[in-house]
Amino acid sequence: MNIEDDKMPGISEVLEAAAHSLEMRKSSSQSIARMHEHGGSLAPVQLEQRRMIHREESVRPQADAFREIRTRLLAMAGQQNFVTLVVAVSPRSGGSFVARNLAAAFAFDEAKTSLLIDCNVRYPSQHKAMGIEATRGGLTDLMDHPAIGVESILYHTGVPHLRLIPAGSARESGSEYFTSFRMRTVIDSLRSRYADRYLFLDGPAIKGAPDARILADLADFVVVVAGYGKDTPGAINQALTHFEPSKLAGVVFNQVQ
Repeated sequence: MNIEDDKMPGISEVLEAAAHSLEMRKSSSQSIARMHEHGGSLAPVQLEQRRMIHREESVRPQADAFREIRTRLLAMAGQQNFVTLVVAVSPRSGGSFVARNLAAAFAFDEAKTSLLIDCNVRYPSQHKAMGIEATRGGLTDLMDHPAIGVESILYHTGVPHLRLIPAGSARESGSEYFTSFRMRTVIDSLRSRYADRYLFLDGPAIKGAPDARILADLADFVVVVAGYGKDTPGAINQALTHFEPSKLAGVVFNQVQ
């Protein structure tokens, strides 16, 4: 799929491919889909400034590309919600961009809610990209001080049905957090509290760090982002070997400017 982005400032061309698609959880009387959106919703132009899709015609091709990925993930998962890890093959290939917009695409569906968790603790970027002042901390702060509670680090994004957990205080590595029982408990709790909640983990690049491979143990699916014209076929294939074939949902090619 070839998507031109000349109507969306700052957003690269996205090519979505599922060449590596392989075979691929409850309920609650409450739903965050019906929670009040504090601060209101962002206008399309504000979303474009944040390099995010929306429902207007100006970014229809890009939005449709992410909707297609959403459709394929839902088809693989069946009726249950799930956790998706989004990771790039190499740094600066657009992994965070894809994670943010894939989460937004799920939030388009009024019967679903999405939660984006920034797991790139060395180079956190989602709160900055989305214009959020993460004054209450984030993921690493919760891991260090569980008493603060997860509700305190859930931030409204200006996109209805989409919440963000920022990475929190920067760390050199997230391995000690991601392998902990506490981390798995948090993920399981976030997913199971609402049957309509879909989680997206924005992980660091696969190349040069073990964090992406560790995070895959917490996810149901893995979406790999490759820099179009940047990451070689050999590098992409090597990156894919780090994950269980049953979890690989596909490869997204993002043209890096």
